[in-house]
Amino acid sequence: MMARNASSWRDVIIITPGNCRTPTMTLTSPGDKPKVHFIDVLSKSSLMLGNSQSILSSSFKDEPYWWEAFRPQAIEAPSLPARTDVVVVGGGYAGLAAARALADSGIQSVVLEAEEFGSGASTRSGGAISAGLSIGKSFAGKSLDYAPDLVRDVVGWAVEAYRGLFDLVEKENIDCHLEQRGRFLGACAASHYEGLRKRYDKLRAGGATDCYLVSREEQRQEIGSDYYHGGMVLETAGKLHPALFYGGLLAAARRRNSITLAGHCRATGLTRSGDGWRIATTAGEMQARHVVVATNGYTGAVTPKLQRRLVPIASHVIATEELPPGLALKLCPRGRTFSETRRVLNYYRLSPDGKRVIFGGRARFTEIDGEKRARLLHASLVRRFPELADVKVTHTWQGNVAFTYDALPHAGEIDGLHFVLGCNGSGVSMMPFLGDAMGRSIAGRLHGRMPFGDAPLPAIPLYTGKPWFLPAIGGAFRALDFFDERVR
Repeated sequence: MMARNASSWRDVIIITPGNCRTPTMTLTSPGDKPKVHFIDVLSKSSLMLGNSQSILSSSFKDEPYWWEAFRPQAIEAPSLPARTDVVVVGGGYAGLAAARALADSGIQSVVLEAEEFGSGASTRSGGAISAGLSIGKSFAGKSLDYAPDLVRDVVGWAVEAYRGLFDLVEKENIDCHLEQRGRFLGACAASHYEGLRKRYDKLRAGGATDCYLVSREEQRQEIGSDYYHGGMVLETAGKLHPALFYGGLLAAARRRNSITLAGHCRATGLTRSGDGWRIATTAGEMQARHVVVATNGYTGAVTPKLQRRLVPIASHVIATEELPPGLALKLCPRGRTFSETRRVLNYYRLSPDGKRVIFGGRARFTEIDGEKRARLLHASLVRRFPELADVKVTHTWQGNVAFTYDALPHAGEIDGLHFVLGCNGSGVSMMPFLGDAMGRSIAGRLHGRMPFGDAPLPAIPLYTGKPWFLPAIGGAFRALDFFDERVR
């Protein structure tokens, strides 16, 4: 039966993922003989979703809404050079930014992209940017207590990345609907609001001056919903069209003659050769002095040491049909982007034209088809905005983000191999920033320290690259979120 029908704190709530009837977590208290309630947190019945067809538009597509403006490009090099200065593995934000920085120093590079350019996570995000990173919890829920000096570094680098994005867009004349409108982080329970107070204090101690707390009584000024228990606003935050931004970066790379773009060209082997590398690909072999790995959530077996240090997690997104006139402004009066304090969080914003809702999150921690993805996310959307119950979904998509054990991005070197990895869900401004820094570092033009380059990229215990633990972690997180919100 549904947990919402449980009558008291003496009830036992058993939450199960999918069709599994084995408890993921039991919540109880001593006292009278408990009642038992089995809750399938992912099932159709528990979410009361109804027929998925009722929420799908007649024009429904299982691909990013962003691709309506820019589609992935099939760019194949006529032939690979036998030798180049640098090979960049991965043609996303970080890879293209690294190649651009190298080219501006007169250094030749070849960018290898396994699929079409723009088919990966860079064109699949929600397009939110901020001058702050998530501080405090890893993908496994482990509390992380960063040293004050590291917090100051993280805040400083995040601000640099954010400002650098605006500079890059201006310098390359990229039309990608970039604007600074701030972000509202909603507290999903009263206890979460108290947690935000601590996070606010930590950010302020780290040098952030652009954030403030919002009480529940005041939150209607920020968001047209009563779902949250107040929240926090980060003013140095904004949004862009991620595919148009990517398209601008790609165009900038194509304008630089020292960059060779090789699409549908997968790296299959990286071997030390003298003072450089031999790179095997599906289109032949090359020699290079340096290799930069910028594959993030799609890092594979060709770099096993890196694969074991990254957990790829799919982020799922939907776009709604155009909203009735006036409704968008009611839901989003200040044009902000939105996120929240749940462990299995959702994030959302309006589309650049202000007519649709782009709504994302982790619909499930296992493989999921497009219609189910749309159904689950639509249900979450309606819980926050009940007035959107009859608004249909036109697009759904997913993309992999890469999480690290310490919940921080990393740029550095392992066994002579350069890498820029670990967006941890905050990569739109950070990955171009780190890619650019890596390119300038190889060129000898980086002044000061490599951002996020001091600490080694940590290995993850009992992990070889296959995230076998995600369903269990996801079930536990959903259970904890359910418990927190039960005592809202």
